[in-house]
Amino acid sequence: MEQRLAPNTKLSEGRLCETFGVGRMRVRRALLLLSSQGLIELQSNRGAYVACPDKSEANDVFAARMLIEPPLVRQLAQSAGEIDLTVLIEHIALEDRAREKNERTEIIRLSGEFHTKLAEATGNKFIFRMTRELVTRTSLIVGLFGSSENASCPDDEHSNILKAIQSKDAEMSEQLLISHLNHIQSGLDMEARQKPQDDLAAILGSD
Repeated sequence: MEQRLAPNTKLSEGRLCETFGVGRMRVRRALLLLSSQGLIELQSNRGAYVACPDKSEANDVFAARMLIEPPLVRQLAQSAGEIDLTVLIEHIALEDRAREKNERTEIIRLSGEFHTKLAEATGNKFIFRMTRELVTRTSLIVGLFGSSENASCPDDEHSNILKAIQSKDAEMSEQLLISHLNHIQSGLDMEARQKPQDDLAAILGSD
């Protein structure tokens, strides 16, 4: 979700073991789990690679998010007096601090996480899981087709969505979310391709 690994990056078992100080069985279990979630591809006799969505899949992901997230925020706005929005309020504060300090990796991580926290606030575990998977796939897509300018969600759009929810304005919440997703998608260059990386220790090692 931090977009530190470009699509098509080879995930060498040996390098992952060295980087995280764990055995091969643990690495293999992690790779199998990520493969089941569509985040990496296990290629026969070649190993594991970060998934590389194509233009059609990218459009499908945004279409799926459009079906799930606008009604989701509408529901939150309609139930704003009955649910605890503290986690979302605190999350916006974290985003603001990260921007003040210009912490790019943290900004990117928090940008995606905001959407999963919206889903979590509904209390529906299935919606949460689907949204989390779609947000993670979106991070792969932005990592592949995006640029440093649109690697994270635009400033203030998250806070505006939250304000509309707090105001119990279901219509505005939904329209802002639709506009927000369109903004992210329109910033992608579907002809661009980031090159895969190979220094896993530098990318995934301790900050």
